[in-house]
Amino acid sequence: MRWLTWRFLDGWEDVGLLILRVGLGLSMMVHGWPKLSGGPETWTKLGGSMASLGITFAPTFWGLCGALAEFVGGAMLVLGLGTRPAAAALAFTMLVAVRMHQAGGDGFHGYSHALEVGIAMVAILLVGPGRHALDPRLKGG
Repeated sequence: MRWLTWRFLDGWEDVGLLILRVGLGLSMMVHGWPKLSGGPETWTKLGGSMASLGITFAPTFWGLCGALAEFVGGAMLVLGLGTRPAAAALAFTMLVAVRMHQAGGDGFHGYSHALEVGIAMVAILLVGPGRHALDPRLKGG
């Protein structure tokens, strides 16, 4: 009956967190690299999304922050290094993406990917990186 409760998977939580972190981290890096390497013109356009939150100043700065959050934050997730701050930055970036799509009149299908990634980032923020990460090793735990 153990197979009915899926209890045979008990003890694999850290492996699940590793798979989640690496998969989403790589995805964020792939999304972030073109934004980061696009330079100031791309950053300004990207930073214009902050207007959906009522923030209209310094779009180039905000765009660079978003590109860094995606690429560097994604790399941090892969390594499990600074996992919680990286997840927080990515959750905020996904909030901006959701709001931008909503303000642009996109329906659920237009913003669902950003919403789903944002939810996963909040979950990672809450549960931490798991054992298979650099964070616990650097803390001596």
